[in-house]
Amino acid sequence: MDSSVTLGRLELGHATVSPDTCLNGPRAKERTAQQHAGPRAGPLGCVPLSHQVAGHKYGVDKVGILQHPDGTVLKQLQPPPRGPREMQFYCKVYAKDCCDPCLLDLQQHLPKYYSTWSSPDSPTELYLKLEDVTRRFQKPCIMDVKIGQRSYDPFASQEKREQQIRKYPLMEEIGFLVLGMRVYNVGLDCFDTYDQHYGRGLKKDTIKDGLSKFFYNGNLLRRDVITASIAKVKSILRWFENQSQLNFYASSLLFVYEGLPLAPEEKSSTRSLQKNEGVLEYNNNIEQSLSTMYSLHKKGCMQSHHQSKQDNSAWHSLTQLDAGEQETEEMPEVEVRMIDFAHVFPSEVPDHGYIYGLRNLLMVLQTILDD
Repeated sequence: MDSSVTLGRLELGHATVSPDTCLNGPRAKERTAQQHAGPRAGPLGCVPLSHQVAGHKYGVDKVGILQHPDGTVLKQLQPPPRGPREMQFYCKVYAKDCCDPCLLDLQQHLPKYYSTWSSPDSPTELYLKLEDVTRRFQKPCIMDVKIGQRSYDPFASQEKREQQIRKYPLMEEIGFLVLGMRVYNVGLDCFDTYDQHYGRGLKKDTIKDGLSKFFYNGNLLRRDVITASIAKVKSILRWFENQSQLNFYASSLLFVYEGLPLAPEEKSSTRSLQKNEGVLEYNNNIEQSLSTMYSLHKKGCMQSHHQSKQDNSAWHSLTQLDAGEQETEEMPEVEVRMIDFAHVFPSEVPDHGYIYGLRNLLMVLQTILDD
């Protein structure tokens, strides 16, 4: 699920402001407006995904992402070998007869995969039908972070390798790259969106401040969201530390949290509704009148089938949260999911590049929280 705002938007240097932004706020004079033409409509009532923050745009690039009227996301298959490889990955992880504990554990860190999809008008144009992780959020704040020391796979040509290194020379040293993000500004009732150029402009001495923008809502730093995000990333790190059968390249983490603050009495009410009724929330991806024609897929991912082994390394002991600290009623609604699997390969060794990136990301997040 590459992520990028695909509908009309207003430019703000490397940051952008979504069309529904209030332009009368104190920062309005700093914003330079530039209209972008919207992409073509998709097939059978599908529309371009309105809340992407990086990646290919439907109707603009050769491939892109759509929103199906039932609320799922349709990711158009890339040309071979990338598209078929990603489809094979999802099919393997979500196979009905899958009994591999490692892959079953992995499911909880991915968007749910339902099937492939194609329009009757274009039966050969395949899409991956995936869960929209942002679906239950009203004002979803979204960040796409590419993880790993290399953004090219072992089979990439020398030209491809050099191209990727030129895009972000610090990838090997930092281990991650912010591809894009959008943050809800509570005071101005708008989304500020930062594109890939913003992320590539971040250096070792600016990465902390650059990343912290994702957690600042215009009034305060969402320390609760940072804490919850750290717990989620650590869970993914534990999976990587205990597996040596897959290596991931040019793959990302998608961070999502609710930007709209709830009053204390609303929190318990919302939590109860979500738990008992699977309440449907709309985040302006598609019109409500269209959405209500379809039923939402059942919520929930496969739970872990075995307890991850504990890593007793010095670094892990410094960053490990207590289990009770990770799952509390006071934790905000936060999602961190792995996405983009066009470059996943079998392996017999741990994915050291991805582990390196996760650990560095965690250290930066912890520094933001501690400051």
